Amino acid sequence: MCFDAPCSLRGASAGGPVAMADAIVIGAGHNGLVAANVLADAGWSVLVVEARPHAGGAVHSAALTIPGYRHDVFSAFYPLAVASPVMRALELERYGLTWRRAPLVLAHPQPDGRCAVLSMDLATTCASLDTFHAGDGEAWQAMIGEWREIADLALGAIFRPFPPLVPLARLLGRVGVEQALRLARHALLPVRRMATERFAGEGAALLLAGLALHSDLSPESTLSAAYGWLLACLGQTHGFPVPEGGAAALTDALVRRLEARGAVLQCASAAKRVIVRSGRAVAVRLQDGTELPARRAVLAAVAAPILYGTLLDTADVPAPLRRDLRNFEWDHGTVKIDWALDAPVPWDAPEARRAGTVHVAEDLDDLTRYSAQLASGQLPDRPFLVFGQQAVADPTRAPAGHDTAWAYTRVPRRLRRDAAGALDVTSGWLEPFAERIEEQIARYAPGFRSRIVGRHVLGPAELEELNPNLVGGAINGGTAQLHQQLVWRPLPGLGRAATPVANLYLASSSAHPGGGVHGAPGANAARAALRRRRR
Repeated sequence: MCFDAPCSLRGASAGGPVAMADAIVIGAGHNGLVAANVLADAGWSVLVVEARPHAGGAVHSAALTIPGYRHDVFSAFYPLAVASPVMRALELERYGLTWRRAPLVLAHPQPDGRCAVLSMDLATTCASLDTFHAGDGEAWQAMIGEWREIADLALGAIFRPFPPLVPLARLLGRVGVEQALRLARHALLPVRRMATERFAGEGAALLLAGLALHSDLSPESTLSAAYGWLLACLGQTHGFPVPEGGAAALTDALVRRLEARGAVLQCASAAKRVIVRSGRAVAVRLQDGTELPARRAVLAAVAAPILYGTLLDTADVPAPLRRDLRNFEWDHGTVKIDWALDAPVPWDAPEARRAGTVHVAEDLDDLTRYSAQLASGQLPDRPFLVFGQQAVADPTRAPAGHDTAWAYTRVPRRLRRDAAGALDVTSGWLEPFAERIEEQIARYAPGFRSRIVGRHVLGPAELEELNPNLVGGAINGGTAQLHQQLVWRPLPGLGRAATPVANLYLASSSAHPGGGVHGAPGANAARAALRRRRR
């Protein structure tokens, strides 16, 4: 794996650890860095310890294929980051972050040549949807209008601890009880049902359902409408921006902001145990035996099972929580491929050539079929792909006239068989499955494979090896299904950042509101620590 030297050194602090920090943050992924920034803004001394030799977690870049091409190793585009009140408040643009956007946000090409398009220009989106059914453009415009009426309050509610009483009270005051109930029903619907109620053609349904499947939901899952609707509205209003130079530029900005406030980032320092005395978290012990005391709080930006099952002694975890932890559900595994291309992707649909993100699936039923295969433990025969072409938005990613591309799809955590009946899922399936993914792309972009000059494949095990928080390739910190959201995230009764151990807070995507690069779990944990200290 070819990680270049600047990446491996990214985020390393020139200073040593402080004698006693007010707070120790475990994990320098974006949530850990956000939490540390919020605490540092409040005047706390902060030490962040990170097991890897670089900061960033799943927000990282590297030269994965051949020289001259820059790839995002994990996450790649960030509508939640530019919309999140948490991230906006950090003003990362002042610390070197520059956002870039493709001419079109999202394209979903069809075998018959039509292409559903999401654009920041509302008229362009609406015109695209009208090609599937006249009048769907007007229906889309109405949906976006409803979003714009409540966007500030909705985002405030989503990214605050649950229940978000103040934003909800303001929402009721703005739209009234009846409309608020309609919106709640709208969010809880399966995305297939929501699309049926609002649109007559398949174009809008494809955009919404494909976006919902960025999570581990299916088109028939309760709450999938909320995911599809949110990402569609954010794409319409904010686009799917990428950091100029690579995802690591976002991490770099968070680190620069943090160190400007005197905090310390200590990489290659793996936490082994959270030390608890008299029911309070008081220190963090590293793998090398070093014990780092924390005066006020310990914030763990790690997956909930890692915190409760590994970092804490069994005696410090209440028995009911240990029982609930056995029912914690991870999201699906992930396969991600990066390509270096000697020319842009030759999509049949011209619109797809201008989009930063492309969805690859035949129709809505194909998405349902793919989801059913995942649920039944089958390696998909026609995997749904979220496909990115970063140089369309950011030419710094590849040599002039060339492109970088990536795609990811989900796979079952427990593979039982190959839906196509061609692969042995007990071993050696990853590279042949990558070939299957390339064949799926070539159905919509003939000649794609002839433009590949470099390829890098990550399966579930490889993703976890690079980032131990991505257990089994789970990229969401746990399932996004309703039974593990809100007051059930990550476990019943733990909808907030506080844990049963005093002064210990969960700051990862396992906490509410879940996955995505928006910083809310980190900020919520930091604010909980600050509130407790004030009390």
